[in-house]
Amino acid sequence: MTDQAIINEVGLRDGLQNQPVTVDTATKAQLAQLLVDAGLRYIEPVSFVSPKAIPQMADAAALTPLLPRGEDLHFPLHYTALVPNLKGYQLARDAGYPTVALVLSTTDSFNQRNLRMSLEQAAQSCEVIIAAARADGLATRTYISGAFACPYDGPVPVTLPQQLTERMIAAGSDEVAIADTIGAGNPQQMKDIMAPLIREFGAERFYVHLHDTRGLAAAMAWAAADLGVRRFDASVGGLGGCPFAPGATGNMATEDLVYLLESAGLKTGIDVEKLRAAVALAQQATQRPLGGRILDWMASQEKQGKTPCLW
Repeated sequence: MTDQAIINEVGLRDGLQNQPVTVDTATKAQLAQLLVDAGLRYIEPVSFVSPKAIPQMADAAALTPLLPRGEDLHFPLHYTALVPNLKGYQLARDAGYPTVALVLSTTDSFNQRNLRMSLEQAAQSCEVIIAAARADGLATRTYISGAFACPYDGPVPVTLPQQLTERMIAAGSDEVAIADTIGAGNPQQMKDIMAPLIREFGAERFYVHLHDTRGLAAAMAWAAADLGVRRFDASVGGLGGCPFAPGATGNMATEDLVYLLESAGLKTGIDVEKLRAAVALAQQATQRPLGGRILDWMASQEKQGKTPCLW
């Protein structure tokens, strides 16, 4: 298995979607540039959703042309747009996104709150979008949301996210992200869900998406990495929270995930020191304290007159 790891930055989308302070489009574009400057190459900056449901994403179309372009930078950038339905997919396609992310929650309750569909309706909607994307030449990633627990119905059996994953891959989804949307899982659950799927489909098909509500995101990320997963979502400064998942806090901080993976010998290409500028801007824009634990440690070293040695 490769020692290269991919971190998909979701701070601009998942990180901002539930913030009480509206972040303007120009600041989002500036944050995207700082993330690219720090080495992020995979970014999920927008979702094409109803602005009434998620006002923070109302500027998705306006932000898109302001994002850093790979052809200008002489290295590839990989952008993904989240889409909740076929209309959202069409907007993302027309905006030029090469990859779209779909959401399929594990319970009727969560799908109803998130998509206003039953579980079966949401699964069928994903299948329609996947088929459309394949016809249009776009790649797809399907989030299995609430894979460890539903915010309304509680814990879910490990067989449920496995079955939904198998169904989405059978439909043609290029990738699947196993999402701990409310941060309720533990490392053993990660292994129980992921190990059979990896044996069947290969680790390269999977992302993991983790919220750090109960402080176990790093342990769960490592459990996935130990199984061979090399694709992870994270959010700069630990931004996050789902408007349809009460109690969900921020995603695992990008800087902490970089430190975890790099210190264990997995290369991310991301500079933690340069991420500090992105965290500072996100903190200013959202008017709330942000930053992973590694940044606190770096600051404490600097107060002692030491240069932080990360690896």
